Amino acid sequence: MSEVEISFDRDRIDFAATSAIIKASYWGAQRSDEIHRCAFDNSLCVSAFIDGEQVGFARAVTDHACFAYLCDVIVWPERRGVGIGKKLVGALLDHPDLAQVGSWSLRTTDAHSLYAGFGFEVSNDGFWMRRRR
Repeated sequence: MSEVEISFDRDRIDFAATSAIIKASYWGAQRSDEIHRCAFDNSLCVSAFIDGEQVGFARAVTDHACFAYLCDVIVWPERRGVGIGKKLVGALLDHPDLAQVGSWSLRTTDAHSLYAGFGFEVSNDGFWMRRRR
């Protein structure tokens, strides 16, 4: 496999492909392209490329000071299992603009081991609450 390139350049995101693959996921099925445009515009986004072709995406919703929410971590199906997801997560966690962020969170039903490798733990501390519309 060629080397994976990580980029924070929004102009390189293949929006149509990224939106489509997220909408095909279990967590993004109810979203529209318009929702993704707004979400991406208001997040720190990172993409993975191999030979100039996008093969992954992730984003962090953050205030750049206290809190960040890691979301939409996705690797194109034919490229999974070779560490691209780890590179995307690592790039966000190591981004210099997020160096002082002390509280990171995320939600997953199937990738606990990926995130545990970065120090994430399942939270049952009685503090976190959630409200869904």
